[in-house]
Amino acid sequence: MATFNVPQRSEVNEVNQGIFDNLEKQLGFVPNLYATYALSNNALNNYLSLSGAKTSLNNKEKEVVNLAVSEVNGCDYCLAAHTAIAQMNGFTQEQTLELRAGKASFQTSYNALAGLAKNITENRGRADKAVVDSFLAAGYTQENLVDTIVLVGDKTISNYLHNTTQVPVDFPAVQPLNA
Repeated sequence: MATFNVPQRSEVNEVNQGIFDNLEKQLGFVPNLYATYALSNNALNNYLSLSGAKTSLNNKEKEVVNLAVSEVNGCDYCLAAHTAIAQMNGFTQEQTLELRAGKASFQTSYNALAGLAKNITENRGRADKAVVDSFLAAGYTQENLVDTIVLVGDKTISNYLHNTTQVPVDFPAVQPLNA
């Protein structure tokens, strides 16, 4: 299989160079996966527009979805990145492991959300009726359902990009769930 090198700022187009500069200012570095999007002249900007779009889900809920989806899709990069982000948003290490498994014994609404994200991902969008009903019974709305599906798609894009390119993970590694 081809080897994918993470492009440096000088190797990407002018628009992507500007995005690299903004990421450097905001995050202190350009994550390798974002840099990999810049192999395309348009994908990085398009992806950041999607992932940064307004949603009815709050930051913690977004991480619930990101962790469940990334676990199903087996993406080491996104699991590492979103474990770190989830912990910055107040989740404990133990809670991130539960969320990766599509559960949250510590909060009913997160349990329904993690279960839905996992179910949608495993079933390629054909969520089980009982799982959707449980999500809605937990207090989520149809708007939240649509936004969850969009977020599953968003995260799946990154999962697939990393799973295909296998660029180096530049976040602290996470333990496998079965460890």
